[in-house]
Amino acid sequence: MTVHALTASGLSAGYGDAEILHGLDLAVPPGRITVIVGANACGKSTLLRAMSRLLSPSRGYVLLDGRSIHRTPPRELARTLGLLPQSPTAPEGITVADLVSRGRHPHQGLFSRWSRQDDEAVAGALAATRTSELAERPVDELSGGQRQRVWIAMALAQQTEVLLLDEPTTFLDISHQVEVLDLLTDLNHSRGTTVVMVLHDLNLAARYADHLVAMAEGRVHVSGRPEEVLTEENVRQVFGLESRIVTDPTSGRPIMLPIGRHRMATQQDVKEDQS
Repeated sequence: MTVHALTASGLSAGYGDAEILHGLDLAVPPGRITVIVGANACGKSTLLRAMSRLLSPSRGYVLLDGRSIHRTPPRELARTLGLLPQSPTAPEGITVADLVSRGRHPHQGLFSRWSRQDDEAVAGALAATRTSELAERPVDELSGGQRQRVWIAMALAQQTEVLLLDEPTTFLDISHQVEVLDLLTDLNHSRGTTVVMVLHDLNLAARYADHLVAMAEGRVHVSGRPEEVLTEENVRQVFGLESRIVTDPTSGRPIMLPIGRHRMATQQDVKEDQS
């Protein structure tokens, strides 16, 4: 698989008169997993939309291998870069198999027919997301978690070399969240797929990211290795939250422990726990 370089430079974008991104710069490490975190309304989803060409920038540009994505033919771009948006919608009555098969459309030429490679890609995506048994069911009859896994299957069936995912663990319980993140890590390790995703859970972000990006007010506040980004000061500045950062004994990655106004340990609590 070819490794592609995706960058944003001086990127400003928004909706109508509301500018959400303000001169943002970001270089996505090729062949690695990048996770974007930040408070609500900081511009995470807007950034993914701009980097996938769903949203045109008002200033600046997005480059894929040094070429503007806005000057790349749509089908050519879709064979290289895929996006799973935050709230995708499926046509009424469409089955799981038909929806996942739509991930193969960028690979279909004007006169080409459905091939064995297409069948294998769809079957592999269904198996990887454990949705094979749902193949003949209408998507609108599924639970939120099942539906989310089906959308991920469609993104996997597209077999792009760069994959952008906006909150792919939405609607999933913790076991399925870990399953999906493990799956994306397997995809990155086995095929070299560049993965960029938005996550809300800071601890899952720090565990799975090679490169962690913290956004604030439409700009990149800090980026780097998880242990460089997930610090008490950065959590305070980005989320307005007091916290403690400790090391995960399982992964060796940082863990953020929030400090709220209640249930802070006191000396009396410690004594009672020890008695």
